[in-house]
Amino acid sequence: MQKFIISSKMAQEKDIPVTFEAEITKETLKAVFVEGKGIIHENGICAQCGKPLKHKGSIILGIGPECLGSWTTRDIVLDNLTQEDIDYVHSLIITKEVKTWLPKAVIKNQNEIIFSTAEKRKEEEDFDKILIPPKKRIATLVNDDKIKIIFDFDIETLNNVKSLSKRTYKADEKIWYAALTFDNIKNLKKFGFELSDDLKDIIQNEFRIKNVKKVPITGLNGKLMPFQEEGVNFVDARKGRAIIGDEMGLGKTVQAIGYLHICKERPAIVVVPASLKGNWKKEIEKWIPNVKVKILSGTKSYKLDSNEDIIIVNYDILKGWDKELLKIKPKIMVLDESHSIKNDNTKRTKVVKSMSKKIPYIIALSGTPAVNRPIELYNVINIIEPKLFSSRKEYGLRYCNGHYNGYGMDYNGFSNLDELYEKLQTIMIRRKKSEVLTDLPDKTYSFIPFELDNTRDYNKARDDIFNWIKEIKGEHAAIKSSYAETLVRISELRQLAVRGVLKSSIEWLDNFIESSDQKIVVFAIHKEIINALMNHFGKIAVKIDGTTPVNIRQDIVDQFQTDNNIQVFVGNIKAAGVGLTLTAASNVAFLELPWTPGDLQQATDRVHRIGQKNAVNVYFLLAQNTIEEDLAYLIDSKKKILTEALDGVSSEINETNMISDLISKFKS
Repeated sequence: MQKFIISSKMAQEKDIPVTFEAEITKETLKAVFVEGKGIIHENGICAQCGKPLKHKGSIILGIGPECLGSWTTRDIVLDNLTQEDIDYVHSLIITKEVKTWLPKAVIKNQNEIIFSTAEKRKEEEDFDKILIPPKKRIATLVNDDKIKIIFDFDIETLNNVKSLSKRTYKADEKIWYAALTFDNIKNLKKFGFELSDDLKDIIQNEFRIKNVKKVPITGLNGKLMPFQEEGVNFVDARKGRAIIGDEMGLGKTVQAIGYLHICKERPAIVVVPASLKGNWKKEIEKWIPNVKVKILSGTKSYKLDSNEDIIIVNYDILKGWDKELLKIKPKIMVLDESHSIKNDNTKRTKVVKSMSKKIPYIIALSGTPAVNRPIELYNVINIIEPKLFSSRKEYGLRYCNGHYNGYGMDYNGFSNLDELYEKLQTIMIRRKKSEVLTDLPDKTYSFIPFELDNTRDYNKARDDIFNWIKEIKGEHAAIKSSYAETLVRISELRQLAVRGVLKSSIEWLDNFIESSDQKIVVFAIHKEIINALMNHFGKIAVKIDGTTPVNIRQDIVDQFQTDNNIQVFVGNIKAAGVGLTLTAASNVAFLELPWTPGDLQQATDRVHRIGQKNAVNVYFLLAQNTIEEDLAYLIDSKKKILTEALDGVSSEINETNMISDLISKFKS
């Protein structure tokens, strides 16, 4: 395509603009056939008559005041243009079709002006003034969300400004504004604008994010892995507003706790799914010395103390607590499983977005920040860094294949993902297991405590067993006199504990599946629990228990190993705990525990086998302050003995002495 300027006489004769862009499709010695459309010429030439434009309003429109009246009856005031006026006149010019033969003699050089010699000299002097590079191009920050743009007028700078995201022209001020985004600041700098100090700071801060220094984190009750320290440093470099997007199992929780520790700002709020409240309390108290942690329950709020350290609340009840929480002026908010606010229309999303505007430091944790539907990430991005994208619409059109579907805008697709991921690097740190395997142990064990929802039934059964043991004068007498009865009573108590957290365990598994792109193997003992899992997960799960025919077990294993739609393997610890290879997963969850560490290791090793390229995460989904938690700690304490046994040293770990130890611990 070439740009053309022709004589005004020929333009009037052909009813085409003086300035247009076209292709030459045919040519003779004296004429050319051109096909194209009108343009607003960058040198400020009237599209109707070809004369240089002097008035700033005329230069913006691309047409002079005398010619404007013949193109439109619209009342347009050049000294008070609106964006609607500009768009309207531009559309008249650029939609004007050019498709005609033109004598070569009427095609002018780009710098040639067409009128009388005396007039030409005068107009060329004025035209030269227009083309002098502007002396003033200034961009400043206003209202913390807009950029004020001031410049000596020229058409090129105007077009550059009009290319900015969410730019608006305030006719009463005769000043342009644009959304405060990283891209707009960078483009203004590229266009030659002088940035105010606060805009320079924003760009400089982005540079620092890309060059984060690794500083050891001290004072915790434990040592972070190197990549976890790097995550804390990243959040700190981001001034406490960042997304930790590591893969499941790399310790996003402990990295957030690390920042809570070094930041020291209080109070802090941790917003989590209900099933994770107990685990967060346990982890915070484990890592941070002398910290006070409060868990909020129920929707009926009471007055909070402004001296609170860390408050844990679940998404479902946050709406009932938001006013009380804001009264104590929280400084930090951690959003665990931040995909929980992906839906714009939910109460939880609305209250999180509202509260976040009044809290200076916000950390979002998400195991799957790069999803197939990027629109689900927009709310979190906008909360963490509003400057990254100017609007949901802009984001949706660019990265979600936004289009009109006949009913409204559809943002459920994806597009330009490489560009999106590049931009996310300024606010998000994400590592995969494969990138940090040298820092990871072969297996990582995590205890996930849940509150019972059948406390009364459990406590009654516990008291009955305790009284029974007292009546027969001690645990050893109980075991020797009636081992079978002892086992039955304890097994019933264990089942009550598992039933009491089954709902929470399933919620935790749902969160795991939604927030990671990984498979998981789930072990249980009783048919009731296994059937509940299969009923819930349906088509995305397979199972092997005592009822599964031997001749089809390998087919079930193969389905789990090869079918990407199957995300959950449910196994009975005895039936599926030996002989199977389940390396498609690197995550194991126990809803019920075996009696011995040997059985536990056998089950875990279905995943931790030759061919497993990832470190294995083992999760114990347990009822806190119950016999199941006691058994878990007993098994953990026996690991050293088990290791000795595997190395050929004699060992006496069996069901009987585990029961004896458990009763002793249970009584204490």
